[in-house]
Amino acid sequence: MIGCAVLLITTEQDCKDKEHELAVIQSKIDEYNMQNEDLKRTLESDDLSDYMEKVALEERGYAYPDERRFYDTSRD
Repeated sequence: MIGCAVLLITTEQDCKDKEHELAVIQSKIDEYNMQNEDLKRTLESDDLSDYMEKVALEERGYAYPDERRFYDTSRD
C-alpha cells in the first residue's frame, strides 16, 4: 500500500512539473506570435527602411555618423 501512495505522489508531482513546462512553452509561443504579427505588419507596409534602421541600430550595433555611444567597461 505504501508503494501506491509513493507512486501517486510522484505522478502528481510529475503532472505539476509538466503543467509548469506547458505554461512556460505557451508563454514563449504567445511571445513569438506577437513578434510574428509585428513582422507581418512591417512586411505588408511599403516602407521597409524604418524596419531596417531599427534592426541596424538595436540588433546590429550600428550608429549614426554623428552619434556618440558610451559603454561601461568597468563591469566584468
